[in-house]
Amino acid sequence: MGKEWFLEGVAVDGSPVRQPIRRLPFRVGRDSVANDFVVEARGLSRQHAVLEQDAAGRLVIHDQGSTNGTFVNGVRIAEARLLDEDDVLHFGNAEYRLRAEAGEDSRLDDADSERTMLVPKSGTSKIFAQHEREFREVLAGIGIAVAVQPIVDLHSGQLYAYEMLGRCRHPKLQSPPSHLFELAHQLGLEAELSAAFCAHGIPRMAPRLGAARLFINAHPQETFTEAFFQSLKAFSALPSAPRIVVELHETAVVKMDDMRDLARRLVGIGLEFAYDDYGAGQSRINEVTLVTPHYVKFDMSLVNGIAQADAKRRDYIRKEVATLRDMGAMCLAEGVEAQEDAVVCRELGFQLIQGYLTGKPALVE
Repeated sequence: MGKEWFLEGVAVDGSPVRQPIRRLPFRVGRDSVANDFVVEARGLSRQHAVLEQDAAGRLVIHDQGSTNGTFVNGVRIAEARLLDEDDVLHFGNAEYRLRAEAGEDSRLDDADSERTMLVPKSGTSKIFAQHEREFREVLAGIGIAVAVQPIVDLHSGQLYAYEMLGRCRHPKLQSPPSHLFELAHQLGLEAELSAAFCAHGIPRMAPRLGAARLFINAHPQETFTEAFFQSLKAFSALPSAPRIVVELHETAVVKMDDMRDLARRLVGIGLEFAYDDYGAGQSRINEVTLVTPHYVKFDMSLVNGIAQADAKRRDYIRKEVATLRDMGAMCLAEGVEAQEDAVVCRELGFQLIQGYLTGKPALVE
C-alpha cells in the first residue's frame, strides 16, 4: 500500500492504541470470524464497514448496511468515501483516527490491538479533533493570516495603533477565528497558535507601522512563559522594530506576582502592555493599583450603545476612566460603531477608540 495504515484509538487508561491495517479489504465489526478488526461495542453491527482500495489505489471506506452508521469526520456516509490521513472515523459509537507511517519506518505491533479500547456505552464519542492535520499545517504557515484593526486617537482623529488579529485562509479550514481557537483548545495547542500568528504577522506589519503601535494578544497559556518573552524580545530587535503593546487577558492579570515580574521585564525591553476586556467580568481596579498598565481596554459590552445608556451607567464609566487615568493608564473604548457613541466616549474621558466606526479588521495581505 506504500504506507502502513492503522486505526488509532484510546485505551481505557487514556493511552493510544493502534490497530494495524495489514491487508485490504479490511473489515470492521463485532463478528469475530468475518472481520479483520473485531470491536466489542454495543453500537457496532456484526459486519459494520470495510476499508479497501479503489482502482486508483486510494483508500476508501464503505458502510455495510450497519444499523448505527459509519461516519467520516462527523458525517454519516451512504456510499464509498475516499479517506485521508488523520480522518476521524466512527463505527457506530466507536471512534478512531486513520493514521499512517512510512513502510520502512513502521513499528506497528499487532499485540497493541489486544488492549481494551475506550468505547462509550451510548452516544457518539469525541476523542479526536477533526481537521487536526489542516490545523497543524496552519501552525507551519500554510493558510495562516492576520488582520489589523485601527485604534484612533479620540481627540485628534489620527491613527494611533493597530490591533493584530489572527485569521485562517487554509483552503480546507475556512473558519472564523473562534472556531480555530476551539480546535486549538481540543488539541491543547492554544499557545502554539497564538505564537504562530505573531511569528507570521509581526514581521509583515513592522515595516508598515511608521509611528503607530501594534497591539498583540497574549494567550493566557503563554503569557508568563519564557518562550513568549524571548519571542517578544526577538520582535523588538527587528530592523524596523515595531512598538509592541502586549494585551493581557483578565485571567492572567489576577496573577499579581507573575504580573509584576512580567511588567518589569516588558518595560526592560521597551514594550508596553494593556489590560484587555476591562469590565467584562469584575472590575480590575485593585490589579491596576498594584501593577499599572500603559493601557486599559474597556470591553465593548460597556461601551457599545453608550449614547443611549442611562446616567447611572455613564457615571460609573466616567469614574472608572478618571481613576485609571489618574493612575497613569490610557483608556481605550472597544466596540465603538456609531458616531454618537464616540462623542459620548470623549465626554467620559476616553482617549482612544476602536471599532467599526473607525475601521473593520482588514487582512494584512
